[in-house]
Amino acid sequence: MATREKNFWILLIFLLAGLVLGGLLGKLAGSISWLWWLSYGQTFGLASPIILDLSVLKITFGFTVDINIASIIGLAIAIFVYRKL
Repeated sequence: MATREKNFWILLIFLLAGLVLGGLLGKLAGSISWLWWLSYGQTFGLASPIILDLSVLKITFGFTVDINIASIIGLAIAIFVYRKL
């Protein structure tokens, strides 16, 4: 595996970890009065899943993104840490 491919996967892991940890911290900070702004965000995607029924096989498609200020900050920190390593 080439170094460039390894770097892509490491970057992807860092980005996902930053988004997840930032989102979690944003939801937790929503209950603290002076950190409410970290939980401000938007949800978008498919409101209800799409079901494809082929009689033998049933496939359900669904995708929702819930992003807040803290997850954006987590994403920026993940990029910063990746560049420093």
